[in-house]
Amino acid sequence: MSQGSIPALYSYAGRVTAPKPQPVPTRVGGFGGADGLAAFLVDQGITHLVDATHPFAAQMSRNAVAAAARSGVELIALTRPPWAPVEGDCWQRVASVEAAVTALDGPAERIMLAIGRMHLASFAAQPQHHYLLRLVDAPEVSAPLPRHSTVVDRGPFTLEGDLALLREHRIERLVCKNAGGKGAAAKLEAARRLDLPVLMIDRPELPPRQEAHSVEAVLAWLAHTTDLGV
Repeated sequence: MSQGSIPALYSYAGRVTAPKPQPVPTRVGGFGGADGLAAFLVDQGITHLVDATHPFAAQMSRNAVAAAARSGVELIALTRPPWAPVEGDCWQRVASVEAAVTALDGPAERIMLAIGRMHLASFAAQPQHHYLLRLVDAPEVSAPLPRHSTVVDRGPFTLEGDLALLREHRIERLVCKNAGGKGAAAKLEAARRLDLPVLMIDRPELPPRQEAHSVEAVLAWLAHTTDLGV
């Protein structure tokens, strides 16, 4: 290992069919909960854990906090700063996917669901709407929604592209999770330009942990807590 470098292992959950290749060794799949992750950290001689999961992968982040504590491993979370409304936005904030479903109890609308594929079935409780789904991978089976269209695309997205998408599908409301970051923020600016209301799902609560909002901050943390001469 060259001077100043740190051996690393990248772990994917395995929910995306074709994850982006990484310049370090990579594994795919779960660990078996907090206990399984703690055992893996000890078995592999891991000294530092960077939780870079999606802000809504709450269980994985909770497992990371618990596993780090049990195994004596240093932990930092690389998180995107959450989005915040600005002038011209029309946001309705809700605490959960379930609350978002309840908030859609009204007349039929054309709604863009920018929430991934994990919770689509929940919105079948509001079948009066036509839903536009934007997914990373083509679904193996049709979404459990009586009226919907699907677009398969992977970010980062552009303002021009999202404006065209919303106009083409005559969208009247946007539903999304507060994932933060720049790669998926174009839809919020597009909604602002088109005066569309946004139903924003707030992030889940997580245990206290050290956080950073940039890769550079994580690298600085590693530089101050590891021996870079390995």
